[in-house]
Amino acid sequence: MRYLITGGAGFLGINLCRHLLAENHQVRSLDIAPFAYPERPRVEVMDGDIRDPAIVARAIENIDVVVHAAAALPLAPPAEIFSTAVQGTALLLDAAVAQQVPRFIFISSTAVYGIPEHHPLRETDRLQGVGPYGESKIQAEALCVSARGRGLCSSILRPKSFVGPERLGAFELLYRWAYAGRSFPVLGSGANRYQLLDVADLCAAIVLCATAPRERANDTFNVGAAQFGTMRENFQVVLDRAGHGRRVVALPAQPAIWLLRLLEILRLSPLYRWIYETAAAESFVSIEKIATQLGFQPRYSNRDALLRNYDWYVAHRQELGSRTGVTHRVAWKKGILALAEYFF
Repeated sequence: MRYLITGGAGFLGINLCRHLLAENHQVRSLDIAPFAYPERPRVEVMDGDIRDPAIVARAIENIDVVVHAAAALPLAPPAEIFSTAVQGTALLLDAAVAQQVPRFIFISSTAVYGIPEHHPLRETDRLQGVGPYGESKIQAEALCVSARGRGLCSSILRPKSFVGPERLGAFELLYRWAYAGRSFPVLGSGANRYQLLDVADLCAAIVLCATAPRERANDTFNVGAAQFGTMRENFQVVLDRAGHGRRVVALPAQPAIWLLRLLEILRLSPLYRWIYETAAAESFVSIEKIATQLGFQPRYSNRDALLRNYDWYVAHRQELGSRTGVTHRVAWKKGILALAEYFF
């Protein structure tokens, strides 16, 4: 099959490219970031912005499946987040309908549920995104649902935070501190269950949406690990892998959250509200729907996913250098949190 991946140079993008190439599919990548990977000779690379109608029209030509993974992440300016998520998605959907693309798969987020009061979260729960990122995903989802009325088979995936090879972002804090032999803080007791997702399992879910019968795939699905532990267990498994005998350190949740709110307002911390306000709470979704309708069976637990990601970090840390930014493939600018590690 012929796949177009928007955001193909990103963390999910490159992992999906590799997954599809291994299954002998044809892959086209559209991204404003350079596609600087060894797989480049095997991928049709298009450099461009999903907010450009002409580029979008060319990118969708002769494509069987659009996987729309491009997004401006939460640290980007709000205007960029909304224009990318809403304007960009609208252009892609219009082009897909016009060119009668068989399948369109939108990568949304469980951030659309906001900070919920119950678990597990199900696809029918109320949407209440926190901040521009969550709100923009809700608006983009609405566009995808509307496109179903125009004849497009439009799958929406709401993945939990996904990790694996090439992932840095907020997780780089944990990996760097663990490697350096430092303890790592958790908000509250750390006894709250917190579900993650391995990027390989997300890739498998995407392929299921692309290949399942239309009447089953044309829907909205949560995606997460089937086996997951508490936040304390999630962090401790990485500290144990580092081998320094360090432990997770509990911090009083409410004072820490108030401090992080202030630091975010002052732009002294890369952590945004949805991260720190869900970190001390239960956070998991039901994957019953995708398992029943599409046969999804995740291979990796939280533990597996984090260890795969940490091992990749250790193997590549020398080549990562000091690059920082606002994407998942680089370390986020730490602000005042760069000083915090010396207290642990």
